[in-house]
Amino acid sequence: MINVLFSGNSGVFDGALTCMLSILKRSEPDDYNFYVLTMDLTRKSPNYTAISDSQIEFLNEILKTYSPNGKVIKIDVTDIYEKEFGYSPNEGCYCSPYTLLRLFADKAELPDKILYLDIDIMFNRDIHLLYDIDVEGYEYAAARDHYGKYLIQPNYINAGVLLFNMPMMKKTGIFEKARELIRTKKLVFADQSALIRSTTKKKMLPQKFNDQKFLHKHTVVRHFSKRLFWLPYPHTDNIKQWHVSKVHKVFKYYQFDDVLYEYIYLSRKFKEREIKD
Repeated sequence: MINVLFSGNSGVFDGALTCMLSILKRSEPDDYNFYVLTMDLTRKSPNYTAISDSQIEFLNEILKTYSPNGKVIKIDVTDIYEKEFGYSPNEGCYCSPYTLLRLFADKAELPDKILYLDIDIMFNRDIHLLYDIDVEGYEYAAARDHYGKYLIQPNYINAGVLLFNMPMMKKTGIFEKARELIRTKKLVFADQSALIRSTTKKKMLPQKFNDQKFLHKHTVVRHFSKRLFWLPYPHTDNIKQWHVSKVHKVFKYYQFDDVLYEYIYLSRKFKEREIKD
């Protein structure tokens, strides 16, 4: 059984769908469970609505065609967030408050082993290559951050791909320590900084499990995070996998076309259903 954890609002639907499809189409058959931590934070922005029940239902329908015993589970943590982080120094963090939700993993009913993924991720190879890694004795496993390993320190990790050992993390209190930092200190990278500062023992993974800049044949996970481009002039861009035209034009990636074309068809189908309903 493979357990995957996402977090976000209704706007993560495209990312959740593309990431899920890449896992299902690139991996050996198994029972796949996808958990989504979400919340309503419209007091801060009208766009901060929880992922909808209809979105979850549609993701479940797609999942069942690949993994009949699998399920997509919505976990609303609005009340927990407001109690823990409401109006905290990091509510206006670099991405959105939804990046903080992974820090509530110990408060949700999650399996002992679960893979947290940012939604701007695509699997290029079988997820079992990552999920089957032994994390006994470690809080989590993670790969280095592409820029942080040069600019901050060699083992600075990227928190977009985290293989959680939940019993160990509850034992060390890493989530509790991280939440205390979020409540009391303004951190540059909010949740990622809080996790790193609170870590007791982590397992370092090869870069192929979280490639944030390149796509090689051996790449297992391609993370479409914001990156630096040198041409035609130095600039950053935040191209995501659902920006299909840019994936082709800028990255020259065609390896994901089977996933992305299915995504285009399914997203249109979902929109038509929503209009009809």
